[in-house]
Amino acid sequence: MTKSEKIQIAEQTIKEMGLQDAMNTRIGGWGTKGKGISGGEKRRLSICMEILTRPKLLFLDEPTSGLDSAASYYVMNGISRQRLGRTIITSIHQPSAEVFNLFHNLCLMSSGRTVYFGPASAAIELFGTNGFPCPTLQNPSDHFLKTINKDFYEDIEHGLAGRKPTEEVVDLLINSYKSSEGYHKIQNQVLEICQQGGEILEKRSHANFTTQSLVLTRRSSVNMFRDLGYYWMRFASYVVIALGLGSIYYNVDSSYGSIVERGLMVAFVVSFMTFMTVGGFPSFVEDMKVFQRENLNGHYGCCAFVIGNTLSSMPYLLLISLVPGAIAYFLTGFQNGFGHFIYFALVLFTSMMIVESLMANVAAIVPNFLMGIVIGAGIQGLQILSGGFFQTPNELPKPIWKYPLYYLSFHKYAYQGMFKNEFDGLTFTDNLNGNNHTISGEDVLRDKWQVEMAYSKWIDLSILVGTLIVYRLVFFLIIKTNEKVVHTRKASTSILSNRSRQIMGKSLPASPLHGLTSSHDISTDNV
Repeated sequence: MTKSEKIQIAEQTIKEMGLQDAMNTRIGGWGTKGKGISGGEKRRLSICMEILTRPKLLFLDEPTSGLDSAASYYVMNGISRQRLGRTIITSIHQPSAEVFNLFHNLCLMSSGRTVYFGPASAAIELFGTNGFPCPTLQNPSDHFLKTINKDFYEDIEHGLAGRKPTEEVVDLLINSYKSSEGYHKIQNQVLEICQQGGEILEKRSHANFTTQSLVLTRRSSVNMFRDLGYYWMRFASYVVIALGLGSIYYNVDSSYGSIVERGLMVAFVVSFMTFMTVGGFPSFVEDMKVFQRENLNGHYGCCAFVIGNTLSSMPYLLLISLVPGAIAYFLTGFQNGFGHFIYFALVLFTSMMIVESLMANVAAIVPNFLMGIVIGAGIQGLQILSGGFFQTPNELPKPIWKYPLYYLSFHKYAYQGMFKNEFDGLTFTDNLNGNNHTISGEDVLRDKWQVEMAYSKWIDLSILVGTLIVYRLVFFLIIKTNEKVVHTRKASTSILSNRSRQIMGKSLPASPLHGLTSSHDISTDNV
């Protein structure tokens, strides 16, 4: 499609759901001016998202929930106008009389049993011939629900106004329906359709992979930019902390005492400034909810989502690495030279990206805010402890802490890379008691911090980049596995459905809507 055609379809869909006055209005979110759109408008917007692609088979779960009677009618009327060339199945509770008159076919259920399935207009006749006529001026749907509702035990035991107990009423209606001519007619129609096999639904055409990735990247970037708490509050916190670090370790000298000060500065940056990245976990949870819904609806795949999620966060984390990083670096008086600062910022940036990737993995497995924060912080704590600063590598207990945690912790390579970047090339002097003792930065790295000197700092950075890639691949594999599990479950359901055709001629299925819970729980590709 051309861009103008896409815009035309979008605007037409918005008008069909009565949302033209809400166009270009922020839906909601923290910091939104006003209240955003109303709950009813959000409900209609969710319907717009389903009918936008013009699917041939559409499932809607309670599309009128949260709407008043007028809005319910206009929404359902708009949906009914969409039925040309497509089948629409919807579950609905207590529709108004006007909405009920829009139905073409009706399925009434009571505790999972089909009380009636057929033309909506014929349901009134079934109830009337069995002694339960719909009172004059009463909504037929209200009458049906009141008659077959078994949720209230008082009605079951005593009935209403001398009426039979609800259990007996439901049994009577079911038996009457199964012995009716309409039941056998529908049974024959279903059998005939099953024997024909039906038309295979064509899969929707999608945008290409590049377009999907670009759109998801842009959408995620806009969400991050608008959400003050996502990155901007974190950015402000990083600036304040950087100012604090710079003032505490302001302009360190070249004495022996500065060795510890420089090491503490590096440890705080690598450990705690990256640890604060766990604050983005709530946003990951929300992103996963949106992804799971849209992925189940077939809008895009896992790879495009991972790419969009990764690229959108990079500019913000790079900004956090450069600005607060520069404040802390130059106020402290670390090594002069643009190259040294760039390396410092790159290690900080890569480390924060790794932590974000870690929290994304946790969000994909544990989509619970409190549990996710606890698990992510726990993993971070173990990596910090085994990274080689709070206990030197040679003193770490070899079981578990040295092997394998020390080599698996990304902090090991961040510590050592920053130590090499800072101490290599410096000379430290001790003037205590008039004796000038000097020690080289290489000796400090080897003896004090027990850094592995067999390779350069760029190898440490390369290992960090490799760790980041591995974390992102793990994230992709997790959500891809979840997608496969869902599709396997759907395939097994489809196999069971095919087997049920063998007995279709003997009895009508318990419910044509069995298993329908929401619009994104059923894949039209398997129907």
